[in-house]
Amino acid sequence: MNKAINNMTNEIVRIIDDCKPSIYLYGSVVLDDFKLGWSDIDILVLTQKSISEPQVKELVRLRQAMLAKEPNNPYYRSFEGGMLTLGAFVSGKKDTVVYWGTSGERITDKYHFDSFSMTELLECGQLLHGDDVRNELTLPTFSMLYADVRHHYETIRKYVQKADRSLYSFGWMLDIARCLYTLRTGKIIAKTEAAVWALENELCPNSDVLRYALQVRREPLKHKNNEQTFDYAETLAEPIQHFADVLEKEL
Repeated sequence: MNKAINNMTNEIVRIIDDCKPSIYLYGSVVLDDFKLGWSDIDILVLTQKSISEPQVKELVRLRQAMLAKEPNNPYYRSFEGGMLTLGAFVSGKKDTVVYWGTSGERITDKYHFDSFSMTELLECGQLLHGDDVRNELTLPTFSMLYADVRHHYETIRKYVQKADRSLYSFGWMLDIARCLYTLRTGKIIAKTEAAVWALENELCPNSDVLRYALQVRREPLKHKNNEQTFDYAETLAEPIQHFADVLEKEL
């Protein structure tokens, strides 16, 4: 993973060095909670000047190019994040944005960064290259974290009436645990750590389900071809909603 991060950073700098990029690592990697087969390598690239069209086109293709160059390094698939000017990131105004996501790459004009990600970036993000510009960013208030927790809760109520046959269905249980931790403490922790905390504090009505979700989170590659795990994933809608009841009361 460290080789992939270093190589990706060097390639981004090669492409947009004249834009004076500041490149950050945040998320599960810096929280010591990265699990290959589940987690992302979250990066943020903030530039002092706009990225040119030729540079944008090269950045959009960079993940695939790196994977083609090193097909035996699976970590290149895990990179996600946005690349845009610092000014647009701070103001929220439209700008050319290169976005790498789970579903692919695209060029867009806005980049959403929620309060959880911003808190991670400011409190424990790792500067990989360039000047540290985090003094120009603002740490989210508790009310902002609360608003994002409520939005997450509403998403669960709306979209998790049926669970997908996917490892990521277990992620809803961990997300709820993390939201509960943030509401009670005002702080951000890793999802695995949050699930352990929720179990220790007996917050989950279906503790066996949360324990299983924790097992999947810790060893996703062990479960990726396990049909019993996917059968279980399809039964998760009800326990997820029961755990969401706890989150609703906390809200």
